[in-house]
Order: sequence, then structure tokens, then C-alpha cells
Amino acid sequence: MVNLTVTGGSVILQSPVLPVMEGDDVTLLCKTKTTPSNLPAAFYKDGSLIRKQPTGHMTIQHVSRSDEGLYKCDISGHGESPSSWITVTDKHTTTPPPTSTPPPTSLSPPVLSVLSCVGSVCVVVLLVLLVLLVRRCVHRKPEESDPPVIYSAVRTEDISYGQITIRPKRTRDFKPEPDVVYSSLK
Repeated sequence: MVNLTVTGGSVILQSPVLPVMEGDDVTLLCKTKTTPSNLPAAFYKDGSLIRKQPTGHMTIQHVSRSDEGLYKCDISGHGESPSSWITVTDKHTTTPPPTSTPPPTSLSPPVLSVLSCVGSVCVVVLLVLLVLLVRRCVHRKPEESDPPVIYSAVRTEDISYGQITIRPKRTRDFKPEPDVVYSSLK
């Protein structure tokens, strides 16, 4: 609970800052700046005495709208506190506090069409990049599988040259052997 401490003289009244809900309990504390805070105090609402409390504490149980008003306290021999307003709100009120941000609205058709075009272009660009990346990886794999050629380890005495002659292919005519019999089946 947040309390408001109003100081003007040597007597202080502590009361809730925020509005109190109907049905809640509210405690008011009357104390001095210099002496112990459990001195007897008289509590007033709208200038009329409510009651005197021997410990400087007064609890209003189950507050209602009729408890809303201007409160102050008085400690004999020390003085009176400045007045403090206590607000009581309906327990069933669920109205949210006003916000500075307007509620979200639906997007207008031009904004929606621009967003869909931008989204489509992004998807196409990503697909093109993906295809290029896959093609690059496919072309690179055969090169990586071949072992690198090392020329520094070749010794000249191990080199030998040869000549290969490629002749045209001869075609031989195969003649059937005389003892082979061919027959046709139906």
C-alpha cells in the first residue's frame, strides 16, 4: 500500500495515496516528528471528530463511499496535522485508466498491399540465393574429392617418354564355317 505523509507542523497524518476500494480496510497513522508515534490522537473527518485512539492508529473497516472525505488528526500538546483527502472507489468498477496510446486499428488496404509486395520480394530473393548456394556447393564437391597434384616431388630421372601409334581398326569378314547349320523356326 502506498501512503501519503503530509507534513506541515510537528504532527504527521499517514493515509493511502491511491483510491481505496469499497470493502477494504484503511489504517490512518497520526504521529509526531520528534516523539514516539504511539501517542493518543483524535481523528477528524471533514472537520468533525470521529474518535480518539490511544495509540495514534485508526482503522476504518470495510470502507464505503460515505467514508470518502478530508481527514486530519490532533495530538494533544503537539498540534494538528494538515488535512489529507481519502478517495473511495466502487469495487465493481473495472474501468482502465486512460492511455495515451490509441487502440490498435486494422491496417488500411494500401499499407497491406505494400507489405505483401515487400514480403513476396523477400521470399523470391531468398529462394534465388538458396538455389545459387546449392549450385555452388554441387560444383565444388568434385574438385574437393580429387587429391591435389604435387609437382615438387617429381624427379626428372623417373620421367620416361613413349610413343603410341593408333592404327585404324581392321574389319575382318568372318565367314561361316561349313559345318554350321542354320535353320529357321516358326
